[in-house]
Amino acid sequence: MNILDVMTANEGYCARHTDTPLALQDRAKLLCWQYNQTRPDEGERRAALLRELFGDCHPLTFIEPSFRCDYGFNIHTHGLTVINYNCVILDTSPVHIGENAFIAPGVCIACAGHAVDAAQRAAGIGTSRPITIGPDVWIGANATICGGVTIGAGSVIGAGSVVTRDVPAGVVAAGSPCRVLRPVTEADRVEPLQL
Repeated sequence: MNILDVMTANEGYCARHTDTPLALQDRAKLLCWQYNQTRPDEGERRAALLRELFGDCHPLTFIEPSFRCDYGFNIHTHGLTVINYNCVILDTSPVHIGENAFIAPGVCIACAGHAVDAAQRAAGIGTSRPITIGPDVWIGANATICGGVTIGAGSVIGAGSVVTRDVPAGVVAAGSPCRVLRPVTEADRVEPLQL
């Protein structure tokens, strides 16, 4: 088993910084840089770059620059995905984003972590766990999604939340650490303007 097999498995792992495939990280940095230099009217160019960068990129994946990721090959979009400005995805493990996901500005999705023990951390030992964002999820501005988390279908994560544990389907959750506040109900429906 090589490091890519470990990184693309849907399981957590611990590794040394010397195991990092730097050439693949450099490739992702270059593709992100190219993406972030595109003009707003270059939709086809942006789509092509995302297809080259991501492991699976649904045609309805839209990301506003600036965007950064560690590798790209570990990011998988499964339907309409809207990611707003200044998103960072540390995809040292697989990140699956379900259809109709809305990710607000400044969100950090971080599979990667560091050893808690100071000596191990100084020696470059880190951890990684996969993240799954279910369909119809909305993640509010400046939220952080930590490694190993699954967010259930139809849930809403409040702005500024730090999600360290799984969030069930169909709820509003917020805070640091993030916790379930209430279910999503019919009372949450809004009436758009009739113009």
